[in-house]
Amino acid sequence: MTRREALTACFGAAAFAPPAKSRVVIAREPQLDAARLPKLLDRAMQAYFSCDSPVEAWKRIVRPNEVVGLKVNCLAGKGISTNAPLVEAICERLRQAGVPAGNIVIWDRLNDDLDSAGFRVATRADRIRCAGNDVLGYEDELSVFGSAGSLMAKALTRVCDAVINLPVLKDHGIVGATLALKNMFGAIHNPNKYHINTGDPYVPDVYMLPPVRRKVRLAICDGITAQYEGGPSYMPQWTWPYRGLLVAEDPVALDYTGWQIIEQKRAEKGMKSLKDAGREPRYIATAADPQHRLGTNEPRQIERVEV
Repeated sequence: MTRREALTACFGAAAFAPPAKSRVVIAREPQLDAARLPKLLDRAMQAYFSCDSPVEAWKRIVRPNEVVGLKVNCLAGKGISTNAPLVEAICERLRQAGVPAGNIVIWDRLNDDLDSAGFRVATRADRIRCAGNDVLGYEDELSVFGSAGSLMAKALTRVCDAVINLPVLKDHGIVGATLALKNMFGAIHNPNKYHINTGDPYVPDVYMLPPVRRKVRLAICDGITAQYEGGPSYMPQWTWPYRGLLVAEDPVALDYTGWQIIEQKRAEKGMKSLKDAGREPRYIATAADPQHRLGTNEPRQIERVEV
């Protein structure tokens, strides 16, 4: 075989090779408490990155010289928000991976939301910071993609070099589900405008805004307590102890997987599917379409790993 023929064969094989699957790791612990939570996080991260050390896993996502933002979801208070002990465990692993405390920023929409979810607002530069967009501010000029035109949170655009997305596994009374993609509504000034038509195409359009695409590197979905109806507010009668975490770099694959978990619970409870209830999260499919390409919602292209 000549060199030209060999190159042609290689490129031809590459052209017809199936695309790599998007991995979603689901780690669960039947008896989960504060002491076991760091170990659950470690198991999830090590399984996702196929490594023996949790610190090594974090080193694959962030570098010590970067400011790392943790985008939590605190709208519903302590009942169904990102758990503070989970965030504490992530902060500890980041520090062990070489990220100084002063380079870690926990943020969400409002100081009051953070406080209600059990986080302590703090702004000292030499310690882990925690603040809302009402303090850190928004940009003065709109960022635009498709149907979305928003002022972006400075926590995302200026403060942080990398962002870890920390949504909650829960239902949403308008758009069906609120997971990794929709958690970025907390990075814009006008999320109230983007809930019509079950959030389609607004949720993926917001995620397409350049600072989001450039800086969000990983999603860890908090499913310690999950909710299958009545969200995004805390409705304890519709929560259940899922006792798990979902980890993915592909937000579409994570959202599709989380949506199916919610649907399964609704079916167990004898409730209508989200489609039959008139709020199927169609934006998940839109996020995978040729105009967005944020990930895959095709089950055959999702590698679901349960540990």
